[in-house]
Amino acid sequence: MYYRIRIGDTIRIPPNKFSEDLDEVVTNIVQKTFEGTMRKQLGVIVVADNIEPVGYGIVIHGDGAMYQKVAFDALTFKPELQEVIDAVVCEIVEFGAFCHIGPLDALIHMSQIMNDYVEVDAENEIVTGKEKKLSLKNGDSVRARVVAVSLNELSSRESKIGLTMRQPALGAHEWIYTPKEEEKKKEEKKDKKEKKKKKKKGKK
Repeated sequence: MYYRIRIGDTIRIPPNKFSEDLDEVVTNIVQKTFEGTMRKQLGVIVVADNIEPVGYGIVIHGDGAMYQKVAFDALTFKPELQEVIDAVVCEIVEFGAFCHIGPLDALIHMSQIMNDYVEVDAENEIVTGKEKKLSLKNGDSVRARVVAVSLNELSSRESKIGLTMRQPALGAHEWIYTPKEEEKKKEEKKDKKEKKKKKKKGKK
């Protein structure tokens, strides 16, 4: 889920930046420092905006740089347990499928892909159900539920997020929407047959 919050922190402005426009310097440093970083309570900081210096900066003896308090609006992304989320399959491996969910990657273990026995072809990046013949491949859009979240502040790549698609109304978009389309087609066929019957009765 995406959140918009106000964050306060301190940045280091090196001496060679003192002659430049302070607002521009602060904005650039905040964006480079915080965008893409992970905070366990907030999730990934995707965008930093409306950046403002707070009060006066402090120069520390022996350092020469200025330490400036700042405040900024942050757009963050943090997956929540039991949240239903749309994702895109980005890699099929022997033990499941990795998906992009916003700025993070999550894993759907092979046991959580579908209610069926599955065959994983990691070389061709496709998962196939043995009985229902449903398939999942790289690039497919899916809808899944978050069942495990472990965020790593040191590296977002080391964060572990688990998903499941073994529940009603979850799975590849193709699986979810195809049955409804088939029902519509059946209804359309019925309507056409009824119209034909009415026309024949009218002719008689």
